[in-house]
Amino acid sequence: MAKHSGGWWVPLLQNRYLLALLVMLSVSTLVAFFVRAGLDACDRNIEVVDKQVKSVPQIASKPSPLSFMKSKRVLLVSHQLSLSGGPLLLMELAFLFRIVGAEVYWITIQKPSEEDEVIYSLEHKMLDRGVQVFSAKGKEAIDAALKADLVVLNTAVAGKWLDVVLKEDVSRVLQKVLWWIHEMRGHYFKLDYIKHLPSVAGAMIDSHVTAEYWKNRTQERLRIKMPETYVVHLGNSKELMEVAEDSVAKRVLREHVRESLGVRNEDLLFAIINSVSRGKGQDLFLRSFYESLQLIQGKKLQVPTMHAVIVGSDMNAQTKFESELRNYVIQKKIQDRVHFVNKTLTVAPYLAAIDVLVQNSQARGECFGRITIEAMAFQLPVLGTAAGGTTEIVVNGTTGLLHPAGKGGVIPLAKNIVKLATHVERRLTMGKRGYGRVKEKFLEQHMAERIAAVLKEVLKKSKSN
Repeated sequence: MAKHSGGWWVPLLQNRYLLALLVMLSVSTLVAFFVRAGLDACDRNIEVVDKQVKSVPQIASKPSPLSFMKSKRVLLVSHQLSLSGGPLLLMELAFLFRIVGAEVYWITIQKPSEEDEVIYSLEHKMLDRGVQVFSAKGKEAIDAALKADLVVLNTAVAGKWLDVVLKEDVSRVLQKVLWWIHEMRGHYFKLDYIKHLPSVAGAMIDSHVTAEYWKNRTQERLRIKMPETYVVHLGNSKELMEVAEDSVAKRVLREHVRESLGVRNEDLLFAIINSVSRGKGQDLFLRSFYESLQLIQGKKLQVPTMHAVIVGSDMNAQTKFESELRNYVIQKKIQDRVHFVNKTLTVAPYLAAIDVLVQNSQARGECFGRITIEAMAFQLPVLGTAAGGTTEIVVNGTTGLLHPAGKGGVIPLAKNIVKLATHVERRLTMGKRGYGRVKEKFLEQHMAERIAAVLKEVLKKSKSN
């Protein structure tokens, strides 16, 4: 059976130094770590982690670009609350608002009827930071929307909430709504979701490619116009950058993760870090990886032992797609070269442990793909599909190599894997250039500045109406 790893971090709970490293991770990463630790580890160890979190010294930095939001009332509306990109990104924005003194209210539209440990944990992390959490329905939600200076709808699906809850009050709220869109999939283009989109103060989208796609699709399919649309590239948190720039931290994390996977320090690791699904392209990546091994063997190239790492499995669900992946690995007899790792948002340890990130999202690609800039912060070259937001992050031939999406990209990706496996200097140079690009464009400060510019425009429109 293909190798898999579930809780590599469990032994780390006994290591104070490694716990200190984990404390330095980004908000989303830290939240995920707490949830996962809460589900799998003993209470005593969680208390140790919490104490270390509270003891982290505050580092002075220049004023936030969002300082003008002080005392402003902000309502954040999320379609769900989970360990996925959209909700966690909105949570980060909530914390940035709280840091500058804004009043922040949170609503989750879709919640399971039974108590969910992940939701419980995430809500309490927000409550601990002063974010007020309301039910999506009822008077509190309506009052929060009417009194807010700004309402942020997160993802296209959140549009359902407007008519269902606000009803006759919708028109009083639309002009102070900023709609933050992350989706690239066609099934989100339903009039029930986005019929109010033309009337809101603005739409904020993570990449130019996605913004253009939404503009064309809404006009052609639904005959509606996009509102004023702002493109805001995301940025890496200060905490993640601290880990990425700490050579000792990276070395320690690299050693522990590689030990848990059973690979040597000199081995080459190519990894996809994404939820396991057909849209993320793990199946095509495995085919490319196998083809790269065949190319190396056929040309008798001298390269270190190569491994493929798939971070994002769900050991409990065992979906049909994941079963296909594991069966392929067995069929091709590469069990000793492929490692499945259970889903986690504690990505920094894996970025420290691998040598190359593969971003193989299919069809239209990623709207942005934050894991790409996180990998570049760790000086990793990126092998990505020439689709979506990846084309706005990766400079082909400079910070990584791009290949076509779909089956036509299997052999090009295989060749790119071989290129980086056989040219150490190229690999290292691309990684350094990627890090430079992150420092120039993709930091939390850059993202906050871009969001601040958008919010000033939206608030100006809101006041004039």
